[in-house]
Amino acid sequence: MDFRLGEKSEAVRREAQDFLAEAFTPDVRRTMEETGVHHSWDFHRKLVARGWLAPGWRKEFGGQGRDPLEILAFAEELQRAGAPTYGVGTTLMIAGVIRHIGTEEQKQLILPPALRGEIIIVLGFTEPESGSDVAAAQTRAVRDGDQWVINGQKMFTTNAQEADYAFMLTRTNTEVPKHQGLTTFLVPLKQPGVEIREVRTISGERTNLTFYTDVRVDDSLRIGEVDGGWDTMAVGLTLERSGAQGGQSFRLLAAMEHWAATAVDPAGRPRAADPTVLARLGRAAAENEVSTLLARRSAWVQSTGGLPGVEGSMAKLFASEALTRQGGDFMDMLGPDGTRSTGDPTAVEGGAAEFALRFALGATTYGGTSEIQRNIIAQRGLGLPRAR
Repeated sequence: MDFRLGEKSEAVRREAQDFLAEAFTPDVRRTMEETGVHHSWDFHRKLVARGWLAPGWRKEFGGQGRDPLEILAFAEELQRAGAPTYGVGTTLMIAGVIRHIGTEEQKQLILPPALRGEIIIVLGFTEPESGSDVAAAQTRAVRDGDQWVINGQKMFTTNAQEADYAFMLTRTNTEVPKHQGLTTFLVPLKQPGVEIREVRTISGERTNLTFYTDVRVDDSLRIGEVDGGWDTMAVGLTLERSGAQGGQSFRLLAAMEHWAATAVDPAGRPRAADPTVLARLGRAAAENEVSTLLARRSAWVQSTGGLPGVEGSMAKLFASEALTRQGGDFMDMLGPDGTRSTGDPTAVEGGAAEFALRFALGATTYGGTSEIQRNIIAQRGLGLPRAR
């Protein structure tokens, strides 16, 4: 069985590598590390200039009309390089939602500037009191004529400081079960009543806590039906989980392979000669291969016209849990030396293992926690009853 993506996709991969060599400069990398912001307008605009912002979209939107397997090859390279694609990813995710279920007016308003790289859209799902149970959202939207008035707060609104809109899940009906009283809006962020506060994660990334006080949104920016927000959000999350996975794991493995090839133990023997070191490296390599194949399965589903709901959850779950295991495994392998962090000139491989372990704690929550992914796989994939 041949799991390769094909010559067209491999040609795209080579183009991606050439693009990264030109656009993902040391200055962009340094700024990401110093600020914790995984968005670069310079990199963003270079993607647009090369037609790589949305390669799978039709050419009239500014895309290249690429198929899902070609897109995956490009995304794999960006992921493995650690390129600043958070803003690109969330914007295209919501643009995809609008393309699937938005009105013609919404498509005309949002899709052209999004595909030209002129606007950023971020996610407004999680709240401080609801965690991964996004259906428990308490941010209220109350109708006032042709507008809605929003009051509440959202957590983990990454890139809000750069964004034009937040794709927000709100509570519009308190008299029905929680999943049935939700509505989604595109909320303009550059207006009175919106407050953005910086929050740093354990990995050093910047995210935000956002507050909304009597923020007004036109009904024309409602995405989907009133009280139908749960179904609208499900489309978005399916698109979010269906991309390339495991980039951090590939970078971690490369760093640990370099360490094994160049370091020696106290007796002067190469670390790569230690069977326990080789076993850890081999286990990580096998997990990374599985992550790759699961993501490619999702791309295959898309190439046949489907939405990879269960398949995307499987890929996301495995990749994030694998990174958690690898971070702990390699920290154990390095011992006390592995605890030195990025920025310390004595850190082993630039602190790759220590950073991966911290980063993994957040990665298991992106796009839905591991528990959420397991529930999706159990209920939609295996037909098991909903957990109580």
